[in-house]
Amino acid sequence: MKILIACEFSQVVTKAFREREHEAYSCDLLPTEGNPNWHIQDDVLQHLNDGWDMMIAFPPCTYLCNSGVCWLHKRPERWQDLEKACEFFNRLLNEPISKIAIENPIQHKYARAKIRKPDQIIQPYHFGDVESKATCLWLIGLPPLMAYFSGGEGIRQTGHYLPPSPDRAKERSRTFPSVAKAMAEQWGSVLTPEEIQERT
Repeated sequence: MKILIACEFSQVVTKAFREREHEAYSCDLLPTEGNPNWHIQDDVLQHLNDGWDMMIAFPPCTYLCNSGVCWLHKRPERWQDLEKACEFFNRLLNEPISKIAIENPIQHKYARAKIRKPDQIIQPYHFGDVESKATCLWLIGLPPLMAYFSGGEGIRQTGHYLPPSPDRAKERSRTFPSVAKAMAEQWGSVLTPEEIQERT
């Protein structure tokens, strides 16, 4: 499949699909930390009509996530940023691509008023990482991810306790390798009824 990994600079998800021989490309305003031959450094909205079979998107959550809702009342200018973030999120979600997954943390009530309810909430520890970070998935044409594990001892929240730094948001935005692997394993072979009929 030809897969767009939108708003990803790390290529963690891109590489997971590439390892399963999919034609996956990351796209982000930032340069990639991975293979530049598999990266589109540009506004993803300029590349949504490039014939993708699947899109997995990680839109910025700065103005959407529940952990940052207090700043809306401390900095009134952020309400306009919230509106733009919701518009961008919904633009990705409503693209005419047959298989779509959009990832974001749990959103605050003002974002939820403009963005539909997610289809699933996962944790990294469901797939093998000893980390807790509730992550929502909005799905179109894709099944919910099946958890491999229920948790256990030693679960931590490393990202939550990262000290303030210019790179804190960047580091917290990285997809856990176990989640990327599960996406590639479970979604990399998903076919629509129409695709199944074409192959029979």
